[in-house]
Amino acid sequence: MPDLRPILFVNGLLLAILSVAMLVPALVDATLRNPEWETFLGTSAFTLFVGGALTLTNRSAGSRLNVRQAFLLVTSAWVLIALFGALPFIFSPIAMSFTDAFFEAMSGITTTGSTVIVGLDSVPEGLLMWRAILQWLGGVGIVVIAIAIMPMLRVGGMQLLSLESSDTSEKALPRAASIAFGIGGIYLLLTLACAVFYWLFGMAGFDAVAHAMTTIATGGFSTTDRSFAAFDHAGVQWTGVVFMLLGSLPFVLYLRAVRGDLMALLEDSQVRWFFGAVSLFVLIMIAWLVLEQGFAVGWSVRHAAFNIVSILTGTGYVASDFGLWGGFALTIFFLIMFVGGCAGSTTCGIKIFRFQILYETARTQFSRLLQPHGVFIPYFNRHPISDEISNSVLGFFYLYIAVFALLAGILGLIGLDFVTSLSGAATAISNVGPGLGDIIGPTGTFASLPDSAKWSLAAGMLLGRLELFTVLVLFLPSYWRS
Repeated sequence: MPDLRPILFVNGLLLAILSVAMLVPALVDATLRNPEWETFLGTSAFTLFVGGALTLTNRSAGSRLNVRQAFLLVTSAWVLIALFGALPFIFSPIAMSFTDAFFEAMSGITTTGSTVIVGLDSVPEGLLMWRAILQWLGGVGIVVIAIAIMPMLRVGGMQLLSLESSDTSEKALPRAASIAFGIGGIYLLLTLACAVFYWLFGMAGFDAVAHAMTTIATGGFSTTDRSFAAFDHAGVQWTGVVFMLLGSLPFVLYLRAVRGDLMALLEDSQVRWFFGAVSLFVLIMIAWLVLEQGFAVGWSVRHAAFNIVSILTGTGYVASDFGLWGGFALTIFFLIMFVGGCAGSTTCGIKIFRFQILYETARTQFSRLLQPHGVFIPYFNRHPISDEISNSVLGFFYLYIAVFALLAGILGLIGLDFVTSLSGAATAISNVGPGLGDIIGPTGTFASLPDSAKWSLAAGMLLGRLELFTVLVLFLPSYWRS
């Protein structure tokens, strides 16, 4: 069994950081004279007490994390943050049940964006800000903070980052702490820039900040039930498109660009594939809306671009009810739920680089079939792909499909209809947000689902966010043997 002291120590630090984050919505409510600030102050104090206790009682754990400990650290951190992140929802005026509160918090910290709250327009501003903060931290903030402090604690921070985000990018800076602080600075600047543009195009200041946080995190939580349909302004929606795309690119490449390698993003094959996929699906949807549905060209371009980018990147904003666009459109939206963005970004899903490796592996296999004696080597970003990487990606695809099928089957056994079961499983494991159909579709919520379905979906969110293997390895008996 792995030594739990370093894991508890780091988890205590993360809870302490979470308690500080709770003071932000407390300040928002206090400024607006909402009495709910007391709820955030109380939950912050309790979270700080637990986090401090874990840190102080395990402060003697000075050893570095090994791989076995890192698996448990990543999974336990996300579960603990969801548990304590649920407290403001439980004790808020909307008095959510533990199941609903945990679902909402897990949806936030995994940047999924599925919600069980009905009537967001009447929810106190502090609680809306807390939802945005959870997604902002879940996007990259918690990972960045962990990488920044772990080297000082003699903990391998880069190991945590690689387990959480599957980042295959080259290291832009020599030290993990430098990478963490660099990514954190870029993440913050992008968030501020997004908020400014939202505000300039007509969003209220509070809405601009909250949506900027969930846009860069590709999370999708909104401050209104109508999501981006409530901001029917071309400038606002195009700003959302641009910053959702920016949040879907590898942040390590931003660091390289800042350090002088301005072509880093343009020369990366993963980035080119990503923009190619986005362009292809947007063009297909524009043609469908104009030629088959009869919408105006300008409207079709804007709404096709926004909704395709939102679902493909796993953000989950909705600018219009694409459930009314016909069967072909629904099929496209269902398929792109699985795609995701680039490795090393805030997005989830399968991710573009895995499709690249799968394509290169399949292309090489076809070449070998046609020329059995030829020598063919698959490449990714001008580097040869080893058999180990190919097998790992193939294993991920298999496991992804298996978990999706299992989760859809469980939802079906619980009593959900076919469309809700399939799209619910897809949106959970891919961390997208809205599903399809009348219940959990673009204009629906997950509130009416039974508790067993919500727990199943929350488990799917965790699995999808932490890339399956990180969580499932904990269920192997061999993991717990010395």
